Amino acid sequence: MKEKPIVVAMTGASGSPYGLKLVKTLAELGHKVCFVVSDHARVVLKEELNLDFASVNHPNITFMDYYDIAAPISSGSFQTRGMIVCPCSMSTLGEIANGITRNLIARAADVTIKEGRKLFLVPREMPFSPIHLENMLKLAKIGVTIMPAAPGFYHRPKSIDDMITFVVGKILDRFEIEHQLYTRWGQNEFNLEELKSL
Repeated sequence: MKEKPIVVAMTGASGSPYGLKLVKTLAELGHKVCFVVSDHARVVLKEELNLDFASVNHPNITFMDYYDIAAPISSGSFQTRGMIVCPCSMSTLGEIANGITRNLIARAADVTIKEGRKLFLVPREMPFSPIHLENMLKLAKIGVTIMPAAPGFYHRPKSIDDMITFVVGKILDRFEIEHQLYTRWGQNEFNLEELKSL
């Protein structure tokens, strides 16, 4: 049986390395990805990594036009495993929370909710305003998973990439996708003297 694809969207929040790592990892693990990128995400990727999306080239990745409301993922009859918006801007989160579907990312998220599929939003914002928190709570109450891009440190990251990989690994965990991206809690032996010196 043909595997259902996973929808991944990147919006204009800071944090493009998270989204890029996520979509490349999914593709390399053999998962089909329907990939949607907002105009602002393209600007942020250029600003943060000096890259464009021509660098995202893999046979498992299918790009879909941000403005194509007739794309397959805009219909509930097109079956997917769910959707991940990473990073998720507060503007996109607000659109999703209030059913505003003027672009393919918001429309695909709306379809994901109505079809009862997994929807993960990865906000990268600080601090959160009361409006942001209300929108997140509204979505969480209907089953949307809110996963702020907040790396942990128990895996002892030695680079920025280690911290990015940790967040991507946590997303994959919740999506029930096996990976070996980071060292899990309990796999490191902590040295108390080392901790005291921090």
